[in-house]
Amino acid sequence: MRMHRKDNLDARLAACADIMTGADLTEKNMKKAAEMKAYLDYAQLFGNVAPVHMEVGCGKGGFVTGMAQLHTNVNFIAVEKVSNVIITACEGAKALGLKNVHFINCPAEVLPRYIRPASIARVYLNFSDPLPKLGYAAQRLTNPRFLNMYAAMLCRGGEIWQKTDNEEFFDYSLQSYSECGFKVEEVCRDLAAHPFEGNVITEHERKFMEEGRKIFRAVVRVNV
Repeated sequence: MRMHRKDNLDARLAACADIMTGADLTEKNMKKAAEMKAYLDYAQLFGNVAPVHMEVGCGKGGFVTGMAQLHTNVNFIAVEKVSNVIITACEGAKALGLKNVHFINCPAEVLPRYIRPASIARVYLNFSDPLPKLGYAAQRLTNPRFLNMYAAMLCRGGEIWQKTDNEEFFDYSLQSYSECGFKVEEVCRDLAAHPFEGNVITEHERKFMEEGRKIFRAVVRVNV
């Protein structure tokens, strides 16, 4: 089902320009677009040099705003390609007065345009679309083409934290991490039975847990 375009979307996006970078997708070839560098200046965006964490696929922003409130000594980049969705996240962050969150409205493929190499301490992948059909494997956010991209953006010893409700996708991701040289440090196959301190529960996570579905979690690190 096609999502209904939110009322006054363009004006609302413009009103959030101070906390959101809207991708220039004049170049329709995503690979070429990623090569047109326009790196974000974190010190200018946040007014400090704190570590930067990035959520790829932030949806309506519940996770990143929760994390930003808990970890005021960390800066957060939140990425979402759907303008109709990211506006909810941006407006939520502004309503909370958060100064340590910046949004990028772009497909993940274009992130190398904006994110400087070796500048991110942690990447969060929360309930990414598993894209179960084999023909869509290259579009999964834990496909090697994306993992290699994250590896280039991560600082020495940087991490990826993943949560998903799809076991098949989780197993695929674990295999991809190993193939791409990441060190798998934590694997949890039932987060409800093995909670961890500081977990910010996403909208999807709460729904799945209420339905009794298992949540799978992994923490992996760039090999150093």
